Amino acid sequence: MPMAIERVGEMRCTVGESPVWHARESALYWTDIPARRIWRWDAASGQASHWELPQMAGCIAMTPDEGWLLAMETGLFRLPRLLPGQPLPATTSVATITRARPDMRFNDGRCDRQGRFWAGTMVLDMSLAAPDGKLYRHDPADGTTVAVRGDLITPNGLAFSPDGRTMYLSDSHPARQTVWAYDYDTDTGTPHGGRLFIDMRQYPGRPDGAAVDADGCYWICGNDAGLVHRFSPDGKLDRSLAVPVAKPAMCAFGGPGLDTLFVTSIRPDHDTNPLAGALFALHPGVRGLEEPTLRP
Repeated sequence: MPMAIERVGEMRCTVGESPVWHARESALYWTDIPARRIWRWDAASGQASHWELPQMAGCIAMTPDEGWLLAMETGLFRLPRLLPGQPLPATTSVATITRARPDMRFNDGRCDRQGRFWAGTMVLDMSLAAPDGKLYRHDPADGTTVAVRGDLITPNGLAFSPDGRTMYLSDSHPARQTVWAYDYDTDTGTPHGGRLFIDMRQYPGRPDGAAVDADGCYWICGNDAGLVHRFSPDGKLDRSLAVPVAKPAMCAFGGPGLDTLFVTSIRPDHDTNPLAGALFALHPGVRGLEEPTLRP
């Protein structure tokens, strides 16, 4: 019997990304990158709110004071707690990034299990296939923001194993379509021993945003294929779940039992599907992990 898929609310994004479940509020937050918006959906009331941002935000992470860290076009910014019905609070710059070229922004990212923030940059025009993107690590403990890896076209799929000792990273550009796994030093926040984890050219869809479940399996959106794939820790395809849009963008576990898989999506200009850009909820029968908060 096919698994039920629910549409969440009536929202439609141009590029819905970085869904994060806020357990204390029982709410899901995510961004619409080109629209320069951050969204909030309240699970109890079903109400959705959004705020206009000063720049495009590729990814977000929760902070200990109920606020957010945003990776935007020019760097990292702190944002105080968002209150529905209230205007966007003022953002505070945390780190400014020296970009290789002006037409770049941050894309995918999240915190590691120790609360360091990781995010990658990309050139806006993917058709250029420009490998100018970098992967950055921000450590609030010492305030440093450093580039750890370069030669990325469209960094995506960032995730960490349940014990935090494996880091996953993808490049979703059609020229790459690769997911790597790294041994991760949790004391220093240093990835090493990078190796091929998944060659996505063997599977439908490009490797977009990802999540890891409580069993250590890696869920990744198959962009252009309308699928969300689950891979075992040894890189074997376990299952593929269909969604009613061609371009699922990123997935995240949430809900009271962390057993709901939320999936954001993209609405291309040429796509006439009325669900393109919508948010979906799946119930795959497994639990996820609580999203780490940025450490103080």
